[in-house]
Amino acid sequence: MKSTKPNLPVSRSSAEWVAYFRANDRRDRPIPWQFGAAVVPEELQRIARSLQAWQLGETSDGHRLRFAAARFAAQTGDPEYRFAIDLFIAEEQRHGELLGQFLDLAGVGRVQADWGDRLFRMARYCLRNIEVWTTPVVMVETLAVVYYNTIRRATGSCVLQTICKQILDDELPHLRFQCERLAMIYRSRSRLALRARMAAQRFAFFVVMLLVWFGHRRALRAGGYSFRHYWRSCWDRMSASWRQMNPRRYDWIGVALVSAFEQGHTKIRPAAS
Repeated sequence: MKSTKPNLPVSRSSAEWVAYFRANDRRDRPIPWQFGAAVVPEELQRIARSLQAWQLGETSDGHRLRFAAARFAAQTGDPEYRFAIDLFIAEEQRHGELLGQFLDLAGVGRVQADWGDRLFRMARYCLRNIEVWTTPVVMVETLAVVYYNTIRRATGSCVLQTICKQILDDELPHLRFQCERLAMIYRSRSRLALRARMAAQRFAFFVVMLLVWFGHRRALRAGGYSFRHYWRSCWDRMSASWRQMNPRRYDWIGVALVSAFEQGHTKIRPAAS
């Protein structure tokens, strides 16, 4: 769908995201497993525990997210959104399986519990609306872009480098998918309410960013990231995500989902001037 306003992107509909995820699933992106893990013990010692924790976070079954998405889809008359979320979760689980296979190949195995994963899940389980679920997902996926770039630099394993590249190729569209959804929700907010939301998000991101550094600093340093470099990279990447959440950066004319919002139970109002 082409924009009717110059220089403004049009957000994709849920049906378009379903088509994207299905096409991405069919892409042939081989991993050079034949070379083995090809990781030296010193390198593995620096990154293994961090990879185990991150791998666990990628393997969630997404049960509660599916529930929130189904309710949101029913409220807004957008049944395709449920399928888009199902495919999004499946793609995240593939990332977890790729990392798990590498950990198995390297002889360190997978973990079943991690304090960071527990904290993240507890934070999202407090509330069940889609905005509350999507916001921490955007934050963690934003940090994942920084993280996998770091791991790619920290390892000499062509297998792990290829896995990181595949995940990074997927994460940027994931961020767009989630940020566009938030932008649709935020169309109903006044400027004052939106500023308050962004202020709360900045504080939450600050906390999450510090927790990730605390839990993964050894691996991040192995990839050449000082705390200052990590800090700057995270804020730069999250600032890009916040720009994508801004409902005023999109051309909403002709987007079918907007009509569904305006006719549904959410009673979306026009964006405040």
